[in-house]
Amino acid sequence: MKRVIILCATLFMGSALAFAQRLTSPNGKVAVEYDQGEYELTYRGKDILSIPSAGILTAHHSTPAQFKSMGKKTKIKVDYQMLQGKRLHCTNRATEAVFHYEYADGTPLRLVMRVFDNGIAFRYELSSLSDDRLKDELTAFELEDGTRRWIQKWSEGYEEFFPLTTSGEGPNRHWGYPALIEPEAGTFALISESNIERRQSASSLKNEQDGDIYKVYPDVNEVALNGDWHTPWRVVMVGSLADIVESTLVTDVAEESKLTDTSWIKPGVVSWIYWAYNHGSNDFNIIKKYVDLAVALRLPYVLIDAEWDEFKDGKTVEDAIRYAKDQGIRPMIWYNSSVGWINGAPGPKFRLNKPEDREKEFAWCESLGVAGVKIDFFSGDNEMNMGYCIDLLEAAARHHLLVNFHGAPIPRGWQRTYPNLLSTEGVYGAEWYNNVPTFTKKAAAHNATLPFTRNVIGPMDYTPCAFSDSQHPHITTHAHELALTVLFESGLQHLADRPESFLAQPQPVQDFLSLLPNVWDETRLIAGYPGDYVIMARRSGTKWYIAAINGKDNERTIKVDWSRLRLKRPTLTMFSDTGNASSPWNVDTSLKQLPTTLRLLPRGGAVIVAQ
Repeated sequence: MKRVIILCATLFMGSALAFAQRLTSPNGKVAVEYDQGEYELTYRGKDILSIPSAGILTAHHSTPAQFKSMGKKTKIKVDYQMLQGKRLHCTNRATEAVFHYEYADGTPLRLVMRVFDNGIAFRYELSSLSDDRLKDELTAFELEDGTRRWIQKWSEGYEEFFPLTTSGEGPNRHWGYPALIEPEAGTFALISESNIERRQSASSLKNEQDGDIYKVYPDVNEVALNGDWHTPWRVVMVGSLADIVESTLVTDVAEESKLTDTSWIKPGVVSWIYWAYNHGSNDFNIIKKYVDLAVALRLPYVLIDAEWDEFKDGKTVEDAIRYAKDQGIRPMIWYNSSVGWINGAPGPKFRLNKPEDREKEFAWCESLGVAGVKIDFFSGDNEMNMGYCIDLLEAAARHHLLVNFHGAPIPRGWQRTYPNLLSTEGVYGAEWYNNVPTFTKKAAAHNATLPFTRNVIGPMDYTPCAFSDSQHPHITTHAHELALTVLFESGLQHLADRPESFLAQPQPVQDFLSLLPNVWDETRLIAGYPGDYVIMARRSGTKWYIAAINGKDNERTIKVDWSRLRLKRPTLTMFSDTGNASSPWNVDTSLKQLPTTLRLLPRGGAVIVAQ
């Protein structure tokens, strides 16, 4: 009997220990289990992703810390408002616990883990540092062999495709966030990070040793670390594709904004010169055409792009700014960050690098009535670049300037912390029609991948919607291009095409662009699969804007379940393709209900406005 009691007690203690090392989301769907040095992420009881190693190394602690215990569980509720994004009112719930580690000299390391209803976020924390430096991070994500994955090759500007592969083998072993995987049919995970602060670099992924093990790779950070310090949050969203697309997990763990007055921050649609005229922003007459386009389409903004410091014909940028303001259009202007591409790059340069120059330049912008700045050509994920971006955002806010980071890394939650950051490029977008012929054939599938990858994590300055051609042609249809204005979320939505092309479209299309929101009360994925097709609905007030695109070269008819929208007897306007080059638009206002099927031409699309 005594032996049975001892055995039962041992089993109970083992069970209790296992329970103590398991964190479950409030809704019970997501869990993290710790066992013998590994963390296992599960969803609805199925293994999704393994984290076979964890920890960080510093100059003073060059051997891994050892796990000691898991602390008390606490409940967290997230509830906040955004000024832009896929949803204005964001809520989430999590269970949090600290996993305690210890280095050989007794110094503690804390891994703070939050298990949300739709994913996990974790970071490392150190205290009482003295002239220490980050050397490496040991976090790695292990995929099952053959797992479907969509990950872009890393580059400083995050301008690559997201090809579907089932292996990490190959010549490239350095990858940029976000990383989308499908570990189980119909169940997905998206890996990224959030909340970059001062004294931190951003990170990326490397799978140099094993194609299926992606190690977190912090970029260069040479800052001496003193006092308390922590890493950014490592974020993994999990669930169905709809769960991934609709997730706000990146901003859920970002710091709250400290701005007390945000009334001057106004997202909006922008008329944009560069796609059609690479060097047009030093020409007053070309700028005038785009201001006049903004007037005709009732757009709030016009962007004066690069080279405005080299104006022709005796005009100046002040003349262009004055003309825009006189027409009721708010101008934005471009700057070279002067830390990335400098030699051979356009200007103006070196006006923002020093604090005193930056303050002078932004004060000048404010005095002229400039609404915001587009800042280009950054130098990647390193700590210097991250700190510089924060300096720019804070200085711009002091002078009531909106910000668009171009040629820049992906957003990592700054859109919540610094709400004047309304867009970031960090995407292989329509601008590439200017550069190489590659985009022509790849654009449709790429466009059908971005809603499941890059655009999930934050605003994306893709510069959509072109009905005519730039240097290299596009073969997506008119309705496909129009759908991108809804499908791609950005607080500043730059319309790519030339004025005469927009103004040649039927009046209903022009009216659509005039009334186009770019602030959404909610977003819902209706159907789709990466690289294949997308049907997405976004609500602004009482109106639903529905965008559908075909990423394939063959025509398809898709059966659609609209039950998630709960629309009763809506008023509908549908824009679709005719397939006739001389008369490409079909604008239908006779529909009495949402169609049960959507017919999409090769690389085609459709847009429905319902209320």
